[in-house]
Amino acid sequence: MSIEKINQAKAEIAATSAYKTITAFFDADSFCEIDAFAKSGEGFAEVVAGFGTVEGMPVYAFAQNSDICGGAMSKAQAAKLKKLYGLALKTGAPVVGFYDSVGGRLNQGTELLAGCGDVLNAAASLSGVVPQISVVLGTCLGTNALNAASADIVIMSKDAQLSLSVTGKHSDAAYNAENGIASIVCDDADKAIKAAKELILYLPSNNLTMAPQSFEEAPAEDGCGCVVSRTVDGNSIVKLFNDYGKEANVRFARLGGQVVGIVVTKGNELGCKSANKVAKFVRFCDAFSLPVVTFVNCPGFESIKSATKASAAYAEATTVKISVVTGKAIGSGYVALAGTGANADVVYALPDAVISPVNVEAAAFIMAPEVMNVATDKQAEVAQKFADENLSAYNAAQNGYVDGIVEEAQLRQTLISALDMLSGKRVSTLSKKHSTI
Repeated sequence: MSIEKINQAKAEIAATSAYKTITAFFDADSFCEIDAFAKSGEGFAEVVAGFGTVEGMPVYAFAQNSDICGGAMSKAQAAKLKKLYGLALKTGAPVVGFYDSVGGRLNQGTELLAGCGDVLNAAASLSGVVPQISVVLGTCLGTNALNAASADIVIMSKDAQLSLSVTGKHSDAAYNAENGIASIVCDDADKAIKAAKELILYLPSNNLTMAPQSFEEAPAEDGCGCVVSRTVDGNSIVKLFNDYGKEANVRFARLGGQVVGIVVTKGNELGCKSANKVAKFVRFCDAFSLPVVTFVNCPGFESIKSATKASAAYAEATTVKISVVTGKAIGSGYVALAGTGANADVVYALPDAVISPVNVEAAAFIMAPEVMNVATDKQAEVAQKFADENLSAYNAAQNGYVDGIVEEAQLRQTLISALDMLSGKRVSTLSKKHSTI
């Protein structure tokens, strides 16, 4: 083929929406396309794929090309994606997928199904080895959605669709966010691409490397009364699953320039959705050795199922785990998130924290029934006084259940010091495939 025809083919591909998306994602002039001229039928394959850098970090990415047959999945597209995943596995770099497809080339029949299966298998092989991010910018329905939703983090544009149903049932971004599928929802495609670029700077390239370090910034003075924002580096919080499981928050943030996973319980019993969210996040952090800092204000769990999921995730995780009791740590809430069940490396508490095997009033009735022999409207006040005297962080520290009592003003430096101390943590575990809880 003449150089003129090759350049014409390059120009044709470069003019498509997918090529523009992927070059907007990578650093300028860093994108190197793979299988650029691969054919699907009479035209080019319905996906642009390759590698480049994001803020200097090596990344693999693909973008389904809705300008070519609607971006429909085909055996040619599947072959390109399988090759991309294979390269990512060999070199240990993250994979980011941009989804915008009308579905699949149904006339390819079982060849199409086999291709989809190959892609899913390749993505599953990478799980826990390199981070995977899906960015849904348009339509992503049917078996195509399986691959998108299996990524570690799913970003959706507000007007995008993601669903196993080819009719588009339950496919909008709000539904996916409320059901824990979409991690982040952005107003438009440009913001979704920007969110993916920002996330790359919080993630290690693979499970054998550290997350990128950053310059330390002083905490933001936001005045919102949030102990987390007053503790972590300023402008470093990345919110995940904000609309799913409202009793707990999960975040990426930096402490002293180091990336950490943040779990915040908000004072209510954790329901199943919140426990699922926390468990998923802790397992992800553990897979890539990101330290987990848990701010505990939890009176327990709504159900045994939710308690066991969260507890098992913490117990199994061997990454650095630091717990800070900021409010109440009651019964299963303490055991699963801060105590021996969580297998935390260090546990701190704020001076006014309460740590108890049962709720405050029940503890007072059981441990000191005589003090509760007062009028009903006075019982809460008496129970709180009993808790201050008998269920305080100081009492827990005396018995070895809290490693230190820290005033909030010193909490940031205490956590940074603990992270430094624990940076060399090594844990040997029993040989097994995986837990079954």
